[in-house]
This record gives sequence, C-alpha cells and structure tokens, in this order.
Amino acid sequence: MNLDKAQKRLTKLHKRGDHGYPLIQIQYFGANTSLATKVEISFTPEQGAQSFAESFTTTTDIRLDETIQTTLLKIIDRAEAKTVVLREQVLVLAK
Repeated sequence: MNLDKAQKRLTKLHKRGDHGYPLIQIQYFGANTSLATKVEISFTPEQGAQSFAESFTTTTDIRLDETIQTTLLKIIDRAEAKTVVLREQVLVLAK
C-alpha cells in the first residue's frame, strides 16, 4: 500500500468516531513538534482492561514512512478495532 493511501485510511478510521471496544490509540513523539521519530500504538480489548502497547522508532519523520504506516493499518485490521483514536499532535520527548 502506498503512503498516501495508508495515511488516508488511518484518517478515515479515526474520523469514524467512537464505536466501542476494541480500541486502538496512536500517538506520535519527536524531538520537536514538527518531526515525529517515534509512534506508539496501544490496543485496549475491552473497557477496564489493560492496554497493550508497541512502539516504532526511526531517524526520519515516521509519519512519512510507508512501511510503518502500513504496519499500523495491519495491526488495526488484525485487532478488529472498532474505534481508532489518532492523536496527530507530536508530543515532545524529554531529553
């Protein structure tokens, strides 16, 4: 899947809104707010359950990495997530 399609699909899944559990949350991190070098995806199977998280890191902007974006979509599909929360703001990592 190319990068543009992957990004559009992530945005579309996020815009669907809250449809309950299972829930996927995606958060970007970086050295500053304009460069995301890390992404964390967490999966919550049901309300009150423990979340499971996985993170990926690169030296370039991870939002522009086709492999990572496609991997995020595969995780969402395999988890059969009903709700996807995409936090587009890049949180600054503490040094």
